Amino acid sequence: MTVGLRLDEAVWGLLNQALQLYGGDPRAVDHLRHQLARLEEPLRIAVVGPWRSGKSTLLNAIMGEEVAPVDGVDGSTVFTWYEDGPQPSATAYSTSHPPQELAIAKSATGMRVDLVGWRAGELRDIVVQWPTRTLRQVTLIDTPATGLDEQGRAPVMERVLRDADAVLYLTRDGRESDLRALETSRESAVGQAAAVNVVMVLSRVDETGGGRIDGLLTARQLARRQQRDPRVNALCVQVVPCSGLLGLAGRILSESDYAVLAALARVARPELDPHLLSADRFVRGELPIRLDPGVRAALLDRLGLFGLRLATTLVRTGCDSRAKLSAELIRRSGLTELRESMARSLIDRRDTLKARSALAAVEALLRAEPVRGADELLGRVEQILAGAHEFRELRLLAALRTNRLGFDTELAAEAQRLVGGDGIGLAARLGVEHDATVQRLWEVAAEAQWRWRKRAEDPLLRLGQRRGAQVVVRSCEGMIAELAEGGR
Repeated sequence: MTVGLRLDEAVWGLLNQALQLYGGDPRAVDHLRHQLARLEEPLRIAVVGPWRSGKSTLLNAIMGEEVAPVDGVDGSTVFTWYEDGPQPSATAYSTSHPPQELAIAKSATGMRVDLVGWRAGELRDIVVQWPTRTLRQVTLIDTPATGLDEQGRAPVMERVLRDADAVLYLTRDGRESDLRALETSRESAVGQAAAVNVVMVLSRVDETGGGRIDGLLTARQLARRQQRDPRVNALCVQVVPCSGLLGLAGRILSESDYAVLAALARVARPELDPHLLSADRFVRGELPIRLDPGVRAALLDRLGLFGLRLATTLVRTGCDSRAKLSAELIRRSGLTELRESMARSLIDRRDTLKARSALAAVEALLRAEPVRGADELLGRVEQILAGAHEFRELRLLAALRTNRLGFDTELAAEAQRLVGGDGIGLAARLGVEHDATVQRLWEVAAEAQWRWRKRAEDPLLRLGQRRGAQVVVRSCEGMIAELAEGGR
């Protein structure tokens, strides 16, 4: 959307100015050229969180296939990159050897990569190419567990902030240590002005409330409370609860899995429920039906106790086919909401987030290696941040989701739509049919601009509401300008 100089155009110009400034420094030039190349690459989304937060499971659920984790890695320093490719492959990058192709083994639901022979700490990155539609627009990065080193630094988060454009931060409950890890992203001018690239995921929500069936409802309530917390809201654009295990189980559920679950569901609840109280009872106990221990263990590994309870309940109450049960497991897992949040908050805004990454890289270089003219270029970074309407839209969306501004439901929904919360195309922003004429788009945009300008200038409204309305007005101006240039 065009409002003055586009953000991506301004950032492209900034990078070229920096190239001229650091022309005599080959390392800095390579770094800046890499940032220019990144502007044309798919969006990089890092899946980040503490130990046992469910990163690899959630990554698999998003892709719909069991590809992560890569087996045999000590996990202390290795970043595993999942990107689109014509055929499955894996390449290891170490600190002391040239890149090495790895042998992979495909399975019915994904693949496995074994790293026999690699020493602990020797690997830095593994790049996995996997042909799937999910990876056509994004590169997903599975990261080591976050934490502080002996010097009190957070090396994983530091590298994530350098290499990724956006973050899915997984946490069990948004505890203090997680917020401190996220706050490292606000130590720069870019981080403070544009904290718009993080979605917090309340993970493993199937374990909330002791694994009870209503645990997912409890997790959604917790997510709403977290989103209203000013400290959390300042660090992320949305809080979404999601059970990666349940979502993955739904996406790869087989007919044989369904047959076993249907057989279990036919057992009366008073007979079956005692066997679903613990993993040991389910795997080793004498079930009311004959079921091989290996099949039991595989089903438990795939669904967990909560998933087994939920799946058998769903079959009893109407999910009478694999397709129906799969869809309901995915819906209840929260995976659908998470994928929608990723699409609207991150993927649809990929150009904005990639521009943000470039701004952060230039700022870091200018501060770490100041040269003559660096102060002027830092001023240019701050000028771009202050004038970037794209960042204002994302911040307004975050405020609207928590109702911080106090707009009524109808006004909040309209504002969200106009600033791109329901899609960034003109028709989606204006709420009209996809094939609407230019004249129709123009009329709706002009009418919305007039109505929201009245709110922006209304002295009876609170300051926050007037400022929010100003952002909406500028979005409308951008749409009108784009239509004037021949856009749709």
